[in-house]
Amino acid sequence: MAATPPPRRRPGAVAVATLAGLVVVLALAALAFGRAAPGGLQDQGPARTITPPPVHRPLWPDLATPPAPAPSPTGTGGTTAQAPQPVPDLTVPGRDITAVDVRTVLAKDPGVTQEERQALDSCAGCEVRSPEFRDLTGDGRLSLITTVITPGPVVLHVYTLALTEDRLLPVLRVQVQRTFSAETAGSDLWLYESTSLYVLTSSCYHWDGVRLVLQERNDKGLGVLPPTGVDPGPPTPTATPKSAASPGGRPAVGSPATGSPEPAPGAAVPSPRAPRTTAQPSAQPSAPAVFPEPKR
Repeated sequence: MAATPPPRRRPGAVAVATLAGLVVVLALAALAFGRAAPGGLQDQGPARTITPPPVHRPLWPDLATPPAPAPSPTGTGGTTAQAPQPVPDLTVPGRDITAVDVRTVLAKDPGVTQEERQALDSCAGCEVRSPEFRDLTGDGRLSLITTVITPGPVVLHVYTLALTEDRLLPVLRVQVQRTFSAETAGSDLWLYESTSLYVLTSSCYHWDGVRLVLQERNDKGLGVLPPTGVDPGPPTPTATPKSAASPGGRPAVGSPATGSPEPAPGAAVPSPRAPRTTAQPSAQPSAPAVFPEPKR
């Protein structure tokens, strides 16, 4: 009986099976790579915009740094609680605050004291600093910053433009030390004062929508500690011992190296010898000495 021939596969059966297996492998790979491995990188979307820190810009940088002052009885003043009122009889043409005359602003400001008004004229020890213009409101409006120096108090003034009219508002009036320094960081105003010989005080004024208010104040030691106790004064000189007198009435003169007295004239000079060495005790006791007996 003849053997039955094996069944023949259809021409497209192998390709279909291979294609089905490839689809299964691709599906498994998609599932495997679609899941984030623990600790792996993940896409969190576009990176956030980084805002650089504010730049500190000093006010009146051309002025020389004064020396540290002695403690002053005048403290650091502050602002009043009432809302600032526009400076009377003063307008800002074209709302250009840089075009106003600072002496005219101070002369028309009712908050300026009589001592400050004397500084507007020529007086000994008086000065009105040239104005500086910085954005202290955070909305692009420039503010005018000036300082009035009198023989007594020193006062810093800040004026800014009103929102709806061409008028100036006094938003800060603060009394400072004569040797103060100032700078702006962003829209904040920083004042630095040596409130004593050993302490530097920094004050930050921030715009609250109405005026500049004190937001932060820090005291920092200057690294020098105040003196403690009583000054001992200059050191007491030490008495020099006198040389001993020799029997013959002459003082014995010491040699410069050892300080020992020199021999008298005609005396024998001992020969130098090596220093004696101290014998170290042995660890074991020595044997007793044996003497020979005398002959009879």
